[in-house]
Amino acid sequence: MPDDELLGGRKHHDVARRELLKSAAAFGLTITMAKPLAAWGAVEAHSARSGQTLAYVGTYSSSLDSGAGNGKGIYLFEVNDATGELTPLGLAAELRNASWIEFDRSRRFLYALSEVADFGRGTGSVSAFAVDRPTGKLQLLNTVSSEGIGPAHLSLDATGKYLFVANYVGGNAAVLPIHADGTLGSATDVHQDEGSLGSKAAARAPDGSFAISGHDKTHAHMIQPDPSNRFVLQTDLAQDRIYVWRFDPVNGKLEPSSANPFVTLPSGDGPRHFAFHPNGHWMYSLQEEASTIVFFHFDPSTGRLVTQQTLSTLPRGFKGTTFTSEILISKDGRFIYAANRLHDTIAIFSIAGDGRLTYITETSTLGDYPRYIGMHPDGRFLYATNQRSDAITAFNVDKQTGLLRFTGRYTAVGSPACIVFLR
Repeated sequence: MPDDELLGGRKHHDVARRELLKSAAAFGLTITMAKPLAAWGAVEAHSARSGQTLAYVGTYSSSLDSGAGNGKGIYLFEVNDATGELTPLGLAAELRNASWIEFDRSRRFLYALSEVADFGRGTGSVSAFAVDRPTGKLQLLNTVSSEGIGPAHLSLDATGKYLFVANYVGGNAAVLPIHADGTLGSATDVHQDEGSLGSKAAARAPDGSFAISGHDKTHAHMIQPDPSNRFVLQTDLAQDRIYVWRFDPVNGKLEPSSANPFVTLPSGDGPRHFAFHPNGHWMYSLQEEASTIVFFHFDPSTGRLVTQQTLSTLPRGFKGTTFTSEILISKDGRFIYAANRLHDTIAIFSIAGDGRLTYITETSTLGDYPRYIGMHPDGRFLYATNQRSDAITAFNVDKQTGLLRFTGRYTAVGSPACIVFLR
């Protein structure tokens, strides 16, 4: 996450993630809404058709990276599976800075971060919601501490018994138990990232880049189990590390992998998010400041990561500043998509039989600052949440070529951060 830096006499980013959390403590109940959302009420009575797809969008309610903080929580949409259009149904849950949301495998529960610094004893929080499938309504079950300031990412283990959370500002990761009724318990494990920090500027950044981010202290950015559920991987942007933890699913504990407790990327490159290929043996890491994808071989028996390839997410000849945000892999494992903020594009790569990538092209998101890209359950549409321009744009996906084509449909939503789907 880019820091607040003065570049050439002007602020490159109005409010950094750290500053967002300072303001969040004083945020109280005052929320400024963008006009398209001002009239939105709670989700009204809505009966889902058989096989209908719903979408939930998490939003920011405090200013971040020049976004105005126009959201109010988690919004619900009906998805037209033929056209990709999103029809707003209302505010499903009011929640401050709901920057990451995730379903459990049963799709009966939704878990959401609140990226703040003032919960309980001064941390962020994670909330559990029950999902009413006929209407899509969310019922709050409980809220617990994330055990660190400014949580940025969460995921669940394959059994649905534990939730992992990465606290960006706190620089730590926590494991939260999930009870049978979907509620969350107090952390069973907390790990503080420690050790050396990377350089302020990325070693592999494009020429002319001022993509300087949080290398001031440790910043855990993402945490997720591998497909075998034996290991949990976690990035620390400031340390330029990807940690590999061996997961104990009985006691909810993380222990350093004996094969390699972490791998280190080039100094300052800032590993942000990663994605596993469906085969469980290939892993792709996205670097925020360097705007690169690194392809690793992953050994699911030992947790060992071995670097194979590094590519830029930007077109040949690009110069200047940009920050990557999200990476996803098509369900058939043939293509990778990576979002570039400031450049405001989605880079498209093909995946060869040995896992190596080839850059195909990029597509404009037709919006400002795509924080997240998400795929429709059928893989027919890709959605970009354009944080600064308060809109989601939808694209048709050509499953044969991987190329994207704008559907012509924008969806207004204030400061969108992420989108997930329910069918």
